[in-house]
Amino acid sequence: MLISIKTLMLITLLAPLLGGVTAGIFGKNIGKRGAHAVTISLMGLSFVASLLLFKTILCDQALKQVFSLYSWAISGKYHLNIGLLVDHLTVAMMLVVTFVSLFVHVYSIGYMKDDNSNQRFFSYMSLFTFAMLCLVSANDFILLFFGWEGVGLVSYWLIGFWYEKESAVLGGLKAFIVNRVGDIGFLLAIACAIVYFGSADYAEIFSQAASKSSEMMQFYPGVSFSLMTVMSILLFIGAAAKSAQVPLHVWLPESMEGPTPISALIHAATMVTAGVYMLCRMSPILEYSSTALSIVLVLGAITALSMGLIAIVQNDIKRVIAYSTLSQLGYMMMGVGSTAYAAGLFHLFTHACFKALLFLAAGSVILGMHHEQDMRRMGGLWKRMPITWLTFLIGALALVAVPPFAGFYSKDSIIEAVHASMVPGASFAYVCALLGVFVTAVYTFRAFFLTFHGASRFDTKHLHVKESSWVVIVPLIVLAIPSIILGAMTITPLLYQTPSILGDALFLLPGRDVLFTMQSEFHGALEMTLLSVKTASFWVTIAGIVCAVYCYLIQPKAAARIKQYFGIFYQLLMVKYGFDAFNQQVFVKGANKFGQFAYQVIDMKWIDGFWVNGVAARWMHLSKISRQLHSGFVGRYALSMVCGLFALLALVWVGI
Repeated sequence: MLISIKTLMLITLLAPLLGGVTAGIFGKNIGKRGAHAVTISLMGLSFVASLLLFKTILCDQALKQVFSLYSWAISGKYHLNIGLLVDHLTVAMMLVVTFVSLFVHVYSIGYMKDDNSNQRFFSYMSLFTFAMLCLVSANDFILLFFGWEGVGLVSYWLIGFWYEKESAVLGGLKAFIVNRVGDIGFLLAIACAIVYFGSADYAEIFSQAASKSSEMMQFYPGVSFSLMTVMSILLFIGAAAKSAQVPLHVWLPESMEGPTPISALIHAATMVTAGVYMLCRMSPILEYSSTALSIVLVLGAITALSMGLIAIVQNDIKRVIAYSTLSQLGYMMMGVGSTAYAAGLFHLFTHACFKALLFLAAGSVILGMHHEQDMRRMGGLWKRMPITWLTFLIGALALVAVPPFAGFYSKDSIIEAVHASMVPGASFAYVCALLGVFVTAVYTFRAFFLTFHGASRFDTKHLHVKESSWVVIVPLIVLAIPSIILGAMTITPLLYQTPSILGDALFLLPGRDVLFTMQSEFHGALEMTLLSVKTASFWVTIAGIVCAVYCYLIQPKAAARIKQYFGIFYQLLMVKYGFDAFNQQVFVKGANKFGQFAYQVIDMKWIDGFWVNGVAARWMHLSKISRQLHSGFVGRYALSMVCGLFALLALVWVGI
């Protein structure tokens, strides 16, 4: 090679950082166009470098490599080094991240053209991409945690980018706080790794995993838990917050307050997929805990179904897609929990393309509607925005898993893996997965029909809707291509080929390889498409689409009748199962009341009143009493001395 793997790795990683820093520091000097040119060209360089890495590692079959950059800290026997891991999983993730980020950058030129903070926005996007690349290329928990916190911090800036809006500020704050809750579990898992494995390095930890599989840890005498189970559950707590699993999902819909390009970037290939990636990377630990796998599987199933149901009643086009993301993340977690890690990652890759496509197409609609997001005020847009209509339809078909679109291969692989899995809770998860397929089809085509079809529900005289500019349309067309072909192209090398595209990055215990049991029934992407008519998931999808067609095209009043019939359940969905209300009442108001109690009782009465001011007051009172003894008369002093002497003599006599 003309360029070494290490050089390509550093270019991929540092080019977005350089772009973000340049646009952030010198933004006023270089202007909007300068910020666009710098960040997009360096993002393009990062994408090209990741593409070359992908070719070198996968196509040219280069060996996995580890590059140690420097020692971060040395304390006794603990050596914490910062290093990069270059293997099949790393380069696949980097390619997806840089590809989606590049076209989101390009799209943002058109979407943010009227915003005066363009330079700051492009700086944040590049820094966000840099943090995600650090996360996926880390060789140990230290750099992983740096990238983990980096995406959390920059997402706070991006969600609250329009800080003049109170809802944007609160949305960013909510995302930041909920992710910190998950970080407690993640930090405890890292602490367990350092204490019990003596290292934060992946290779060191994974090499000891088998020998530590039966080790127990005590929280207090007499109560022991499996080390692997505790670590796996703690890792999942961190992943559940980042990848928005119930009950730590509440931040993700609020992130819609940020600009639409950020919604695409956060919800497609970067932040929300970090938890799924991390659990797959930690498969050598998860494999030794059936309990943890069962928790991941069941909570993923609950998230997939429950969040999809909420999407049905949403009227904001971006929030429908946001709850769709929550549901699809649940499917990815089901893939992880069923031990079909590769299937979970497969859905991550396809979802990155079609979900970015859906968000950017929704953004094109919002631009055309002059920033109107309520689907009840849209309708009939397909004639005015034909390219946006077509690309949204492609994304919708991929999302609902209609063959031969990309989502069909990845989602159906997860559903079949759950069906074949022996992990406890798999039967429950399979039922949720099938119900989720129906729900996905309903809410997706509800959004599609309300937005693009039916009568126009906006003022056609004053609102001139037209197709978006080329800088918005081109990214839609580019993302539509992998949304169609990526699944068929990659299902065999990802899931059923030996060795897989993912190499040895994923670990499976003997007898746990659920994809191996499915391999005998797989005969290629074409046959899978042709045989899809024999699967339950296909007909459930068709039923969902037909239901949406009837309720939102043929007989629009049917939806209102259904809403009235299921009034209580509809209200439950409208309040999002009460999670937000519960958090507001228990955590927010509870924290406020505790703060008031701490201030008024603990601080004012106890610390200040009893100790600080109280001690001074008691000494003042004592001094007032003792001052009475100092009258200034010598006779009284002499009498006191005599009385004291007799008292001492009496004590001595009693003691004798």
